[in-house]
Amino acid sequence: MSEVKKENWFKRTWGKTCKYFRELKSELKKVVWPTPKQVLKNTLIVAACVLVVGVFIWMFYFVAGFGISKLIDAFAHQH
Repeated sequence: MSEVKKENWFKRTWGKTCKYFRELKSELKKVVWPTPKQVLKNTLIVAACVLVVGVFIWMFYFVAGFGISKLIDAFAHQH
């Protein structure tokens, strides 16, 4: 009976690591990178969305705080 000798751990790991980086390089060649103009446009869109959402949160906070303070005043003056 002949036994098949297993490669040592270092050779297996080194082979897998090399294969990973070859595949990574191959995949990165397929990436379509955005132009600086597209990056600027997308950044401005995100900043505008953050600003709009921030204003809505601030408005909700202001209205809710005002409403709660009026409710507290109304119940506090009943006693």
